[in-house]
Amino acid sequence: MQTSVTFKNIEPSEHLKSYVGDKLNRFDKYLYNPAEASVVLSVEKFRHMAEINITGDRLNINGKEETDDMYSAIDMVLDKLEKQIKKNKQKIREHRTGSKSFTQNIIDEDTAFTEDEDAGRVRIRPIEYKPMDVEEAIMQMDLVTDNFLVFTNAITDKVNVLYRRKDGDYGLIQPNK
Repeated sequence: MQTSVTFKNIEPSEHLKSYVGDKLNRFDKYLYNPAEASVVLSVEKFRHMAEINITGDRLNINGKEETDDMYSAIDMVLDKLEKQIKKNKQKIREHRTGSKSFTQNIIDEDTAFTEDEDAGRVRIRPIEYKPMDVEEAIMQMDLVTDNFLVFTNAITDKVNVLYRRKDGDYGLIQPNK
């Protein structure tokens, strides 16, 4: 993440710059495209203020906090920003899911598996898949007992299959370009 730090009424400190940079790097996992962060650290009498503006990945997020300690102000504003980013990403994910035409009707569990007399041993199981990134798919796999999970990769917007290997690790099947 591209970060610019501005100091007002406070001595510029490399330690504060690196602290803010390290903390902002944790947002890279939420942002798929490069983002820019503008950080303003200022002191007025006994108030330490931290203001951060993040632009990129089709979003613009602002946060401001003031406390008696600069480090706690930075931590508090970063927590606010993280909540805002997660909320924004969830909105986008829900909007995408609602507008896709591939969602199917919900089928009762009794009729979820059907056997075609001509096909013999083939079972057809309609599934509903939603856009998510690979890390979220791995978390979903940890919650279920199935051996595979079909999902739309939120980054590439293509259907992927995540499966559980015999050694306990995961495998990912994704289409070529």
